[in-house]
Amino acid sequence: MRAANDPALVDASKGLLNRRIFGDPDIYAQELEQVFGRCWLFVAHESQIAKPNDFIASYMGEDPVLVTRDSRGKVHTFLNMCRHRGNRVCRADFGNAPSFMCTYHGWTFATDGKLVGVPGYKEAYFEELDRSQWGLVEAPVQTYKGLVFANWDTKAPSLIDFLGDAAWYLDLVVDRREGGSELLEGVHKWAFTCNWKFGADNFGGDNYHVPISHGSVGLSGVNGQAQRRMPAPSQPQGAPQRPPMNGDPNRANVSPGNGHGVIGGYMGATPNMMGLSSTGNGQYYIDHLKELEQRLGPVRGRQASMGIATVFPNFTWFGSSGCMLRVWNPRGSFSTEMWSWCIVDKLAPQEARDDIRKYLTLCFSPSGTFEQDDGDNFAQSTKSATGTIGKRYPVNIQQGLGHERTSEVIPGLLSGTISETNARSFYGRWAEMMNASSWDKISISPRTK
Repeated sequence: MRAANDPALVDASKGLLNRRIFGDPDIYAQELEQVFGRCWLFVAHESQIAKPNDFIASYMGEDPVLVTRDSRGKVHTFLNMCRHRGNRVCRADFGNAPSFMCTYHGWTFATDGKLVGVPGYKEAYFEELDRSQWGLVEAPVQTYKGLVFANWDTKAPSLIDFLGDAAWYLDLVVDRREGGSELLEGVHKWAFTCNWKFGADNFGGDNYHVPISHGSVGLSGVNGQAQRRMPAPSQPQGAPQRPPMNGDPNRANVSPGNGHGVIGGYMGATPNMMGLSSTGNGQYYIDHLKELEQRLGPVRGRQASMGIATVFPNFTWFGSSGCMLRVWNPRGSFSTEMWSWCIVDKLAPQEARDDIRKYLTLCFSPSGTFEQDDGDNFAQSTKSATGTIGKRYPVNIQQGLGHERTSEVIPGLLSGTISETNARSFYGRWAEMMNASSWDKISISPRTK
């Protein structure tokens, strides 16, 4: 039996993965310590806690947390756990309150985490309890253009170093217009019977599955205007024609380093309309291309794509045709709880907001056309990690191996839009973190743009 930190579980140089990494409970337990206990994790958007004493419930791995804005306006992330017997101090998903009282014995905590009330402090504790030592457990917080991240490891690199060149692409979602972004009220939550890594990996670089898994969506016209597709000579009569793989030299998947992955880098000299003109909300983005160019420069304003991406380990954005943020919350080796929000420019008019919301609900909600396909794929792939015979054979992520390149136009290691370079980067980072004893042993790719 191999140890959970056995380097042989992942061989990124050869594009091979041991299926045990998706189903072994010992490996999962180590992930919670080595990955989720040390990475910057998305916990909230500042628009969700806009006013003093606002709070929202979130998760860091399997640990429930509260993200608060205290009475002085400072943002915090606390473990949602009373320091007495461990009961949750807040059961609400969001709200505004000056304090949180544990319903077990009544210990009360302010929104800055301080223990401010202890029943029986004089009679039962004889005033000997040092309340200053028993406040809520706090995770350091850093923000990036409205996005709130937290990290349990005080020796971790800064958030901006952790993001690296992924931030250059993330700006196209969160910093398009003056005032930045905000989340529309509400969140979709649902469960997948899959390992969390399948979804995070998929959204970080898998275009290969789109014409196959989502072929029926394209034929139905749900994802925009219906297109007539003539059968290719090599395909059965009536089958959809598949687009040429890696046929556009200006388009690429991008590995920005640090395990992150971006689908949809673009280096063409003409305005990039990828994923915009075919959707109901596309015209809004097209109308503001000049403003975007003035704000982020000509490359990002006229050439780069909003893209689809995963920030390692489990934070995803989807920007190509509708703006979405999501987190793949681990719930055991074989379960993932998805949280998904709709993100818009603060200056977006109501009509554009409604169009974006409707598009995401139709395509990427729990009953969305794409989600039905993806959920089944992830579940079946996870199931194979439990089979006695199946897990003897490695996962193959060799697509495009040795054909990576760089560009002077956009940052990161580039590959064809149909490749598994980003998957190799994702699992390579996973293995590095699983094997390293501290951040001193983990490499960081610096931001170049």
